[in-house]
Amino acid sequence: MKMLTNIWRLILFGFLCTVFLSMEPMRTGAIKLHQTQPTERISGSAGDVLDDDPVGRLKVFVYELPSKYNKKILQKDQRCLTHMFAAEIFMHRFLLSSAVRTLNPEEADWFYTPVYTTCDLTPNGLPLPFKSPRMMRSAIQLISSNWPYWNRSEGADHFFLVPHDFGACFHYQEEKAIERGILPLLQRATLFQTFGQRNHVCLKEGSITIPPYAPPQKMQAHLIDEKTPRSIFVYFRGLFYDVGNDPEGGYYARGARAAVWENFKDNPLFDVSTEHPTTYYEDMQRAIFCLCPLGWAPWSPRLVEAVIFGCIPVIIADDIVLPFADAIPWEEIGVFVDEKDVPNLDTILTSIPVEVILRKQRLLANPSMKQAMLFPQPAQPGDAFHQVLNGLARKLPHDRSTVYLKPGQKILNWTAGPIGDLKPW
Repeated sequence: MKMLTNIWRLILFGFLCTVFLSMEPMRTGAIKLHQTQPTERISGSAGDVLDDDPVGRLKVFVYELPSKYNKKILQKDQRCLTHMFAAEIFMHRFLLSSAVRTLNPEEADWFYTPVYTTCDLTPNGLPLPFKSPRMMRSAIQLISSNWPYWNRSEGADHFFLVPHDFGACFHYQEEKAIERGILPLLQRATLFQTFGQRNHVCLKEGSITIPPYAPPQKMQAHLIDEKTPRSIFVYFRGLFYDVGNDPEGGYYARGARAAVWENFKDNPLFDVSTEHPTTYYEDMQRAIFCLCPLGWAPWSPRLVEAVIFGCIPVIIADDIVLPFADAIPWEEIGVFVDEKDVPNLDTILTSIPVEVILRKQRLLANPSMKQAMLFPQPAQPGDAFHQVLNGLARKLPHDRSTVYLKPGQKILNWTAGPIGDLKPW
């Protein structure tokens, strides 16, 4: 019976490949996105939101901080420009020349503090968050001492990019991130972070989830011929176990990645491996479904890569809050699988009607969808920079009764948090 089921699935896969062979895959550009595949506009308000132009709807004042908070840190390690947390650097650069920037803080709607808290890397290129809280506190102490704008709202009209694994909790291990909680001085600010999970202490109300940084030029360099068929049904490259940090297994990815390997390593429909080939981007363009499971955190660059390369993202991360969820219709372009249902992935994916798969492909081919996931250099209309500004514009006008404090009123506790965070930076 199992053999018959597998034969039937292979027949279905062959049919799907025939269908996709007749279609021309999408194309992306590092500066401008192109596509020849049939596309479908996002219906309703989501499509309108993606096309919003934030210019004229808000003004942002960028604090001029000493270079030790940003430029000097980057000078020490240029790898920070290409890792998945690099949005904090490129957002700073974008705002300095953006049409929404104002040099007059009295007319600003929002205030931005450019601090590169993720640019402290190990030899292997992994960010170390241990100095980040002290660095952020130091920057806030500086702006509150030299300008009056932080003190009048205690940061409620300020925004920060905190693209760490668990955002402003500033730790890469979830247990310790939960124990730390969000840095107390950021409790009133608007946070843009890659981490998003409902009912989690590291995602406060009012935060906006953004995509992790994926280098547009690098993806552009790996585009393949437009007529290449999607001959891989399910694709994934990455860890299934993290023996170094989770020797007993089951904690890493809450066991979801292990379940993928244990159930589908020998399944002919699944191209899954720990090996990360030089053809990784090319392979994603040959795949129909790309697995995007949680790891230590629920998000990863795979989500961006899948959208850019037109591979339907299979999102395996319970309660995840996805990037720009008010603008990108993730339910329509992706497939959501509960972590407990991973052993049934083959049945779930082969049961999706062909017409549903084709519609997801058409939506993914929409240039607006792809542009919203990228931080290109230079910036382009509708890109992730502009979606960040759109998110800020939609929060205006400020509710003066909740944003601005009464004379003498204090809400934040400057001495709260771990003792180590209180040390000078």
